Amino acid sequence: MSMQKRARMNNEDDCRDILVPSSDVISTVGASSSPDLSEPNLPSQSAVFSPVISDLELLESCPVALASAPEEWSCLTDLLPRSVNAEVEVSDTKVPQGTFSRDHGKKINYRIFDRKVEYAFEGRIDNIRSNGDELMKLNSLPDGGTGWHKFGKICVSRKEIAKGSNGTIVLEGIYEDRPVAVKRLVRAHCDVASNEIQILMSSDQHKNIVRYHGVEYDPDFVYLALEHCACNLDDLIQAHLDSSNNSAFRGDPASTDDYKIKLDSVRGMMQDVNLWRADGYPSPLLQKLMRNVVSGLSHLHDLRIIHRDLKPQNVLITKNRPFCAQLSDMGISKSLPEDKSSLGYHADVCLAGCGTSGWRAPELLLHGGRQTQAMDVFSLGCILCFFFTRGRHPFGENLERDYNIAHNKMDLSFVDIPEAHDLFSCLLNKDPKLRPKASEVLHHPFFWSSKTRLSFLSDVSNKVEFETRAGNLDLLNALESTAQSVFVGNWEDKIEPAVRAELWRRRHYDGSLVRHLLRAVRNVYSHHMEFPEEVKEILGPVDDALDAYFAIRFPRLLIESYRVVSQICIRKELLTGVLSK
Repeated sequence: MSMQKRARMNNEDDCRDILVPSSDVISTVGASSSPDLSEPNLPSQSAVFSPVISDLELLESCPVALASAPEEWSCLTDLLPRSVNAEVEVSDTKVPQGTFSRDHGKKINYRIFDRKVEYAFEGRIDNIRSNGDELMKLNSLPDGGTGWHKFGKICVSRKEIAKGSNGTIVLEGIYEDRPVAVKRLVRAHCDVASNEIQILMSSDQHKNIVRYHGVEYDPDFVYLALEHCACNLDDLIQAHLDSSNNSAFRGDPASTDDYKIKLDSVRGMMQDVNLWRADGYPSPLLQKLMRNVVSGLSHLHDLRIIHRDLKPQNVLITKNRPFCAQLSDMGISKSLPEDKSSLGYHADVCLAGCGTSGWRAPELLLHGGRQTQAMDVFSLGCILCFFFTRGRHPFGENLERDYNIAHNKMDLSFVDIPEAHDLFSCLLNKDPKLRPKASEVLHHPFFWSSKTRLSFLSDVSNKVEFETRAGNLDLLNALESTAQSVFVGNWEDKIEPAVRAELWRRRHYDGSLVRHLLRAVRNVYSHHMEFPEEVKEILGPVDDALDAYFAIRFPRLLIESYRVVSQICIRKELLTGVLSK
């Protein structure tokens, strides 16, 4: 990275950790330098000028400028080196600032800095430098640099990628010869930028956190160079829907020509991406993206960071490296103090308004609730449901979501896979204390492979047989209480005669018992290779087809067994063996 993460002042009593731009990001004027103060060779009078030199560069180089900086820049002191002494020493170095007036009435803001003056004119960058290599680089930009502006190491185009709140927009850009997304924030919100930089610098080494590259400033804006991604999750899902059936195109503000063009672009980039199988279930790729989101959040929580604004628009999709999802937009994220597991509702001015309507946990909507990592887990539940159901929300349409969340009016009737229904119900529990931790989510059966699912059912069968022989009937009785949910009548009626005959050749089964159904699954899984070819053809190969054979006939067997095991406190014992396979 081009930023040093830490710098420490020399004074032992007053030293503090600060973020300092590295020497390759900013230039410093030495105390002995004496810039030429004569008027530089300027472009023609017809040129329209705008400043492009970094204010961070100026402030770093000139203690006087830092001391007299406008009050609204005060938050930048966290990003700049500052003296531990109350008085600022002024060297003989002079860094003049001023305005040239021209006959055409335009004003030229300029800063002479170590014999370099930079100007932007007619929508294109020209640099008057001692070294002409920089000009060649700028001319090599798309469209020959037309419409591009340069701020330090960041080149910014006019092409808008996305819009945020409070005047924030995301633009196409280039940083050190690599394409980036440039997040431009109004300088009045530089505290948000400073917070985002610190959060990203501590977390972006994870593959599911968007990568931060660098920062630059001008008098009006802060520019963050971030990893360039193909689209966000909302765009991805909407692009894969038939627009004729998509509510986003019926009176929704998103139903604009620009948005439709954007979705067409996403479709073009993602035409080889299959998110759902032919039967409507999520594809392995979609499940991978869902795991990516969980992994990214788990990483943040391991670092004691609360994201506080999880939503589909803040989940970015990248195709350049292995196709994956990444969490972004850490502007209002918060780090938990070492000795605390929550933040008070009024801990700072941002807390009361954190998050986005429709994606916030009920404890935020009901006021007075403390902010914990569980609030992110609730938002995660909404996002995973959004993934799974092709853009549907568990708390209804836009305008009714906050009310439904606050009053626990959740609708998961459209989630027809038992493992998914169970997972979303856990994540969206109204009581934050009953939600699982992010680190536990990937251990839920929804994310298990076919091999893990079959192994778990086999292990449960072995365990119940052992416990029953030992006279411990708690597990047996709990499993049998789920019989009406797992099958109706006799489970043997769901099995083809050839398969049933092969099972009975080895032992007798009672079709009314869950215990015996689990034993049948265990024996088929263990002895599959010994079965006649006719039977193996019916069952399908191990593992995926065999798992599907039982899941189709007994869709609730796995989740009911999982719940029982969890409730009688042997979950850890069983899962440790299963998940290590």
